[in-house]
Amino acid sequence: MRAPTLALLAVTAVWGSTFVVVKDAVDRMPVTDFLTWRFAIAALAMLVVRPRSVAALGPRGRRAGALLGLALGAGYLAQTLGLQTTGAAVSGFITGMFVVLTPLGAALLLRQPPGRTAWTAVALATVGLGLLSLRGASIGGGELLTLGCAAAFALHIVGLGRWASSYDVYGLAVVQLLVVAGMCALVAVPGGIAVPPTPGVWGALALTALIGTAVAFVVQTWAQASMSPTRAAVVMTMEPVFAGVFAVVAGGEHLGLRTVAGAVLVLAAMVLTEVGPRHGAEGDVERLEV
Repeated sequence: MRAPTLALLAVTAVWGSTFVVVKDAVDRMPVTDFLTWRFAIAALAMLVVRPRSVAALGPRGRRAGALLGLALGAGYLAQTLGLQTTGAAVSGFITGMFVVLTPLGAALLLRQPPGRTAWTAVALATVGLGLLSLRGASIGGGELLTLGCAAAFALHIVGLGRWASSYDVYGLAVVQLLVVAGMCALVAVPGGIAVPPTPGVWGALALTALIGTAVAFVVQTWAQASMSPTRAAVVMTMEPVFAGVFAVVAGGEHLGLRTVAGAVLVLAAMVLTEVGPRHGAEGDVERLEV
């Protein structure tokens, strides 16, 4: 595998590993408050390291970062609001539908239609996500909000595919995180933004803000500078696979046959996006590369 794919895969592993930690933290404080702290701490930490990173982007770079941040923030907020009336498993599956919406967005917005190899990988990943998370579903307001979340995440991936190679990835990541922190704060402020109540919650914030957000989004932005949005979306479906692995290892959960089958399909989809184009299948070399 190429370095960008391995880097993005590492990011999904980090995100998957934080599920157990975040679950305990959001049981102790409102989710929007947790997200506000998470993204604010991440952005401020990055600004301390490179205080001129945002200014160095220039107006166009800052505008691109702001648009990406709006899409990312809308995705997190829609998912959070949708979870109020939608089960976590169904939410996870619908959120994962960004893997289907991303190639559609890339074809419409970037004029970059995926080939048959990419669509085969998308289909495998979608079935795998269903096996991993779906246990029956109904369509209501929460599900529609979560579908909006998937669309927002897809738009974010497509936007990164367009802009990540044009601007400094560090500055671009900082602007995104600042925008998401501001959006979450606007939603949280009417009820008052709670201070993390325990050292454990502060620890969860430190882990998710510094590693799962600051480092992860810089790496994601760098990785997407050299891969297509469709390839990135398929690789990112590995997040629930890693979440399941860490839930078994750290949380003592049972790993059933259905979960294993879903994980295998998602893994196969990711491998297909790497191996298929290298053999020139259906001309996907040109289509899958940015």
